[in-house]
Amino acid sequence: MTKPETIDPDMTVDEIMRRWPATIRVMIRNKMLCIGCPIGVFHTVLDACEAHRVDLESFSKELLEAMGSDPMANAPSAFGGERIAAC
Repeated sequence: MTKPETIDPDMTVDEIMRRWPATIRVMIRNKMLCIGCPIGVFHTVLDACEAHRVDLESFSKELLEAMGSDPMANAPSAFGGERIAAC
């Protein structure tokens, strides 16, 4: 999956981490406990930022930077290229 131009705040954190594994470091750096969290499949980026009191705009920029540096960025999506709707 190629790097997006912007972060959709309605994407789930699980979807982002699966598509772009380098974003896991961003989660850890921001002390977000989303890795392995059972709610990650339902939690949107916006939800996670609000829950962890992280600025959405700054966090989105960090995610985009990580996505661009991810060696898996151009690999096929685990989801077959389809976007998973947030609950």
